[in-house]
Amino acid sequence: MDAVRKPRVGIIGTGAIGGFYGVLLARAGFDVHFLLRSEFSAVVEQGLRLTSAVHGTLTLDPVQAYASAEQMPPCDWLLVGAKTTSNLQLAPAIIQAAAPGARVLLLQNGLGVEDQLRGALPDSLHLLGGLCFICVHRAGPGQIEHQALGAVNLGYHSGPAGDPALRQAIVEEGAGLFREAGIDSQAMGNLQQARWQKLVWNVPYNGLSVLLRASTTPLMADPDCRQLIQDLMREVLQGAAACGYAIPEAYAQQLFKSTELMPDYWPSMYHDFLQRRPLELGAIYAAPLAAAQAAGCELPKIRALYQALGFIDRHPA
Repeated sequence: MDAVRKPRVGIIGTGAIGGFYGVLLARAGFDVHFLLRSEFSAVVEQGLRLTSAVHGTLTLDPVQAYASAEQMPPCDWLLVGAKTTSNLQLAPAIIQAAAPGARVLLLQNGLGVEDQLRGALPDSLHLLGGLCFICVHRAGPGQIEHQALGAVNLGYHSGPAGDPALRQAIVEEGAGLFREAGIDSQAMGNLQQARWQKLVWNVPYNGLSVLLRASTTPLMADPDCRQLIQDLMREVLQGAAACGYAIPEAYAQQLFKSTELMPDYWPSMYHDFLQRRPLELGAIYAAPLAAAQAAGCELPKIRALYQALGFIDRHPA
């Protein structure tokens, strides 16, 4: 990469996640290019508007927006904010928009998302995973509502960097981009461990928000639901331990208590349900269930939740 200019950043999937981080990176002076599908015309006409409880109201207008990856300039970093349900369909766009040796960062939930995409990408591209700790949603075309948090933790998955020191340097480079934009970001030594840790929150709250049609505040206010959330968290810890990733019980309790202090929040899976989009059941439920089962560990409450969500996903109202 050119040592003089800042890295050029491409956003693949300009929804809540891609839009939020893309706007902040652009505000920090990065050359940011946004790939859009259905919202392309609206964003070209109106720009991107971020209403944030942390950063205030920010508008990016004009936006370097594209309806096709073929029109994008070669990008040094590609931030993939699209849902995991469309990963394989995104591979051609990622390849088209990638500069030689580009870093592809998946800002997605769930387990095994990098494995799913790796085989569809050239070996010359670095693939990283990013875990977003944020309360954000898309309020309308080109409109993003940010309630709280925002940190991104990064880890290296695979690519041409065989040397551990080089891998770590690439991860630190990515974390540095976010820090320069005013976003807390840490480099992680073990991406799989971190993905299991994120599941401790995502498994109970995403699924229950859809199944019970409830946001975090009423979920946490109901005694039986509180117990179910803790039981589901405990099963995630058991699955992680069976797969070789020890997560302390105190970590789950910290997430539980921090959720009580959060603003009332509808998790991302509920927004997918509301918009009749496919639910991310594969990455958040099927993959960890399969990994735990392969290690000889059954997670009955998570499996029951997954089965119920599968019915909802197959039979949208």
